[in-house]
Amino acid sequence: MALAVFLGALAMPLAAAGPAAAASGTFAYVANTFSNTVSVIDATNTVITNIPVGTIPIGVAVSPYNTRVYVTNASTRTVSVIDTFTNTVTATIPVGISPFGVGVSPDGTRVYVANAASNNVSVINTTTNTVTATIPVGISPFGVGVSPDGTRVYVANAASNNVSVINTTTNTVTATITVGSDPQLLAVTPDGTHVYVANVASNNVSVIDTSTNTVTATVTVGPGPTGVAVTPDGSRVYVTNAASNNVSVIDTSTNTVTATVTATITVGPNPDGVAVSPGGTRVYVTSNSAGTTSVIDASTNTVTATVTVGSGPIGVATARVPVVATATCPGGSVITGGGYQQSGGAVPPTEVTSRPVGNTWQVLADNQTTNYTTVTPYAVCAS
Repeated sequence: MALAVFLGALAMPLAAAGPAAAASGTFAYVANTFSNTVSVIDATNTVITNIPVGTIPIGVAVSPYNTRVYVTNASTRTVSVIDTFTNTVTATIPVGISPFGVGVSPDGTRVYVANAASNNVSVINTTTNTVTATIPVGISPFGVGVSPDGTRVYVANAASNNVSVINTTTNTVTATITVGSDPQLLAVTPDGTHVYVANVASNNVSVIDTSTNTVTATVTVGPGPTGVAVTPDGSRVYVTNAASNNVSVIDTSTNTVTATVTATITVGPNPDGVAVSPGGTRVYVTSNSAGTTSVIDASTNTVTATVTVGSGPIGVATARVPVVATATCPGGSVITGGGYQQSGGAVPPTEVTSRPVGNTWQVLADNQTTNYTTVTPYAVCAS
C-alpha cells in the first residue's frame, strides 16, 4: 500500500474564506417566528441573508465547531439544521410536539430538544440526524442547557415550576429542582458550577448550584424575565425582561443586578431572546414586537445598533464561523489522515482544528486572530 501526502489546492489566507466557505467571522442567528426564517447578522450589524426554515421557529443553538445551527420549529414539530458555511438548511428532523428550547453537547454528537406539548426531550444523533431517545421531563419544558462536560442536561419546565436534570449517559432524569414560577429559559455557566433560570411569573432568576442541585440564590430582576445568557468568562448574566422592556445585568460573583439597559427607548418592546458573542464583547437582544435585534456593547452596557430582522424574532444564538479549506485525496485512493501547515506566526491550539470529511481532510481556522497569515491543509492518502 503506497502512501502519499496531498496539500490543499488552495492555501487558506487569514482574510479570505477557503474554497468551501460562504463567509467567515462572527454572526448572530435570529429565529423569526412569524416570518418562518432565520436572519443572519454579521459583524457590521447587517442582515446578510434570511434562511427559510420550518413554521414558527423559536429556539436556536450552535454546534461546538460553529459549523451548524439547530433551529426548533414549533408548529411543524421539526428541527432545521443550517450549514453555516453556505447558510442553507441541510436537514429537517422530526421531533416532538411544539419543540422550543435546544442545546448541543460539547462534542457536537448530540442535540437535545425540549418538546413543550409532549412533556419530553428528544435526543438527536447529529451523525444520522435522527432521534435516538425520548426522555420524559416535567410539564411544558421550554429551556435547555448542557453542562460543559456534556454529562448533564438541564431543562426548565414552565408549568411544573422546576428544572429537570438529565444524566446523558443513561438518558434519565436524576434530579428535579424547584425554582420560581413559570421558568422558561436557562443558561449554564462556562465552568458548569451554576445554572441561571429565568422565572417569568416570579420576576426573578433562580441560581442553581450544580454540585448539590439546590437553589442557592434568587435574584430579583424586571417584570417578565424570559431570556438568559452568560458571558464566556462567566462574570455576568444578561436577562431580558419582556414586561418591563429592559435587560438586567447580573454580577455572578455577588448575584446582584449591577446594570440595566433601558429598552423603552433604545431597544424594541418585549425583549425576549438574548445571546452573547463568542468573544464576549457584544450582546444580542431580540424584540418580538418590533421585529428588531438590539446590539449591546458589553463593555459599556449601551445599545450601539438596532437591526431590523424578520417578524416576531425570539431565539438568538451567536457563532464564530471559521475559515475552511480542504485537501482532497485523488480518485482511487483512500484518506488515512491529514493535518495542516501554517506560516506567519504561531497559532493558539484553539484557533485551528482539522478533521476528516469523507475522502478529504478539512481544516477550520478562526479568522478572528491576527497572528498567522496562511494555513494549508494536507491529506495523507493510501492507494
